[in-house]
Amino acid sequence: MKVSTRIFICYLVISAVCLYYPFDWVLDTMRTRYLEGVEDPLVDQANTLAALVEHEMAQERFDPDDLGTVFEQVYLRRVNADIYRLLKKRVDTEVYITDAEGIVIFHSTDPEQVGADFSTWRDVYLTLNGRYGARSSRTVETDAQSAVLYVAAPLVMDGTIVGVLTVGKPTTNISWFVKNAKLQVVGIALLALVVAGLLGFLVARWITVPIKRLTGYAESVSAGKRADFPPLGKSEIGEMGRAFEKMQEALEGKRYVEQYIQNLTHEIKSPLSAIRGAAELLGESMDDGQRQRFLANIDNESRRIQVIIDRMLDLSALENRNRLGSIETISIRSLVNTVLESLEPTFARKGITGRVEIDDDLRVKGDVFLLHQALVNLVQNSCDFSGAGTTITVRAIVTGTFVDLLVCDQGTGIADYAKERIFEKFFSLQRPDTDKKSTGLGLNFVRQVALLHGGDIRIVNRPEGGAEARLSIRKSPDT
Repeated sequence: MKVSTRIFICYLVISAVCLYYPFDWVLDTMRTRYLEGVEDPLVDQANTLAALVEHEMAQERFDPDDLGTVFEQVYLRRVNADIYRLLKKRVDTEVYITDAEGIVIFHSTDPEQVGADFSTWRDVYLTLNGRYGARSSRTVETDAQSAVLYVAAPLVMDGTIVGVLTVGKPTTNISWFVKNAKLQVVGIALLALVVAGLLGFLVARWITVPIKRLTGYAESVSAGKRADFPPLGKSEIGEMGRAFEKMQEALEGKRYVEQYIQNLTHEIKSPLSAIRGAAELLGESMDDGQRQRFLANIDNESRRIQVIIDRMLDLSALENRNRLGSIETISIRSLVNTVLESLEPTFARKGITGRVEIDDDLRVKGDVFLLHQALVNLVQNSCDFSGAGTTITVRAIVTGTFVDLLVCDQGTGIADYAKERIFEKFFSLQRPDTDKKSTGLGLNFVRQVALLHGGDIRIVNRPEGGAEARLSIRKSPDT
């Protein structure tokens, strides 16, 4: 399982657990909170009505029948109150009054209850005993939605409790409010979980993107590609990445020096042997012609050593660069024309024709000096393997975000055994016209230039004969 997936799942589980308990508590206690909110105004209502009844009793004008008539009119009223999407059409409050013995003397909704003994009901019993009385009872025992909340207030005359007035409120509407509130809470909880999941994904990505960049960098380095060190920030991952880079540079430097010494030793061994052999023979007696030939051989081989060393120094400097130092917009046609002009003497000596097929407005971004040297190597390589009367064509095609520079010749092509090794250091083939080899560093130099420019170099045989070198360079955005 990927690290990002693990982080995302862990974050989601933690968020779900943290959200579950508070939301579960809210859902469990929501009905109680609503009942508490209803009980408070019921207390006010019961005590207000009790005060009115006490006033009527003090004036000896209290008549249960008159009060019943009032409530009949109240229940007939059409309210049509839109309370938070609940349409309340009528008054559903219930009121009953008992005497000091708990016997019902008035009941607003069920007159048949008059004369019933309510003295054992919690609201009446506690109130008659000078305490706060309230209860919740179901009209249908098995239906929780049928519960009615009752709150009582004492009827006091001359400091003595002479009765109880109770106000009842059905919880049907409360249940509707609670149900809708629970649906809203569940919806909010699910939305919060979705948001938490999205944040978890972003957090996982924020943590793992530097890891993926570092992994890609390590894979590119291990594959032998030239890659810029990715931006990793200042976190622990960034510190780890920079430590990897330092370790890679140290190991690469050690490996490069070892390979450099081995290659250089191998390449100069042959000319040194030739120089030593010629020097030994010069110690013997010989005519001037032979002496001049051996001296010329020593001079040629020493020059060859110098060329190898110079090329190795150029290549090592190029390989140690992680990025381009000088970047500018370059006209491809102008660059190729300059390269062909510099090789005009070689073309004339071998009877080769150079041709350019590139649009004037085609441009790339890069180091003009390095690209010039790379193209010189490619065209020179084509010259070395082309015969008199042939043509070397340089053209360019656009493929996506890259410009492919194609150097096509009509020469001998590449032998099958050499196709996999042409970019190795010091690997070289005999030239058809001289049977001599080059330093074997030119194509490796071209490859390093291509990698520095974020491109590539490929050389294949053409079906019609000859070889085709394809140098890919990222094109300029304004092209």
